[in-house]
Amino acid sequence: MACSFSPLFFSLRVSSSSSCSPFTVTATLNSSSIPATQLPGRALEPIIVHGDPPTFVSAPGRRIVAVGDMHGDLAQAKCALEMAGVLSSDGEDAWIGGDSVLVQLGDILDRGEDEIAILSLLRSLSDQAEDKGGAVFQVNGNHESMNVEGDFRYVDPGAFDECLAFLEYLNDYGKDWEGALIGWIKVCQNWKNNREVSRSNWSPWNVIARQKGVIARASLLRPGGLLACELARHAVALKVDDWVFCHGGLLPHHVRYGIERMNREVSCWMRGLEGESHAPKLPFIATRGYDSVVWNRVYSRDSEETESGKRQISALLEETLQAVSAKAMVVGHTPQPSGVNCKYNGSIWRIDVGMSSGVLDASPEVLEIIDNNVRIIKKDAKAFHGHSVVNYI
Repeated sequence: MACSFSPLFFSLRVSSSSSCSPFTVTATLNSSSIPATQLPGRALEPIIVHGDPPTFVSAPGRRIVAVGDMHGDLAQAKCALEMAGVLSSDGEDAWIGGDSVLVQLGDILDRGEDEIAILSLLRSLSDQAEDKGGAVFQVNGNHESMNVEGDFRYVDPGAFDECLAFLEYLNDYGKDWEGALIGWIKVCQNWKNNREVSRSNWSPWNVIARQKGVIARASLLRPGGLLACELARHAVALKVDDWVFCHGGLLPHHVRYGIERMNREVSCWMRGLEGESHAPKLPFIATRGYDSVVWNRVYSRDSEETESGKRQISALLEETLQAVSAKAMVVGHTPQPSGVNCKYNGSIWRIDVGMSSGVLDASPEVLEIIDNNVRIIKKDAKAFHGHSVVNYI
């Protein structure tokens, strides 16, 4: 079903005499801008990717769109991608973004039952975008790391069913992993329509059904498992032109440690590759601890900030951006009841709106960046009075 929305635009022009200077931000309501991909006579240079997984990306002249946490809600994910102008609304799941660059900020897993379907959709769009001169990038979030560790506390019952069904589908597909993953988005709805309601299988007495789902998920997401290796293709921190994208937030000590090094270590851990001790090492600095890249909330929480605290956070952010020669950072992880927003003169953008029905069921919002002009694309806002997001993981 197509996503129906009336976009409301809020544009910011972020400019600076150098990447180290404070930003000058001016706001214009209801402004319109022409994507660089549509400017006549403008020849774009090819997208250049450095690092494995991708860490530094040069995409000159491209329109960049960023989408936050999806948490297993395929309908909301599709709505966001349609709003972003990269997904067709005819049900064919076609890339219509031309040479745009899409960045998804992680936390596809948990709290919803369509996790593999979303991964399938993004993988399909990535292949299609490449043919059009565009690109799709993902960064892993804390819920991806938790599942590879075997922490299934926040898994929706239907997601266990999806893992079991996908393994059966993979066997029927002749164990062609690439084909099965890309093809799953086309068949998953029929599977959902034909299966029994998953929650009926999750009574305390149905131990066998529960065990089958857990075993299927564990086999797919353990280090070296098929889904873990798919996640290993993606970074925890990504820089596209002048913008840094990560799930929780990059800090100065992360940069000193090395962004490529962190991305490589997380990828090796997810792939189950042996380290010096002949066992995959958990990359603590990226995936564990509340100051790690995927768990950090220092840029996203406002409730406990003092003026002194704000100055300290601003200094941390400025030091981090200077160290990576970036103008601004985009993060997810912490739901923003007021919608996509920015702080510190446009240097940090918080884009997790809690769109999944397993979180806040909020209207999707999308961040668009064209030549450092920033625009928020949103539906008519819903009110969420009384919701607390402090305890969301």
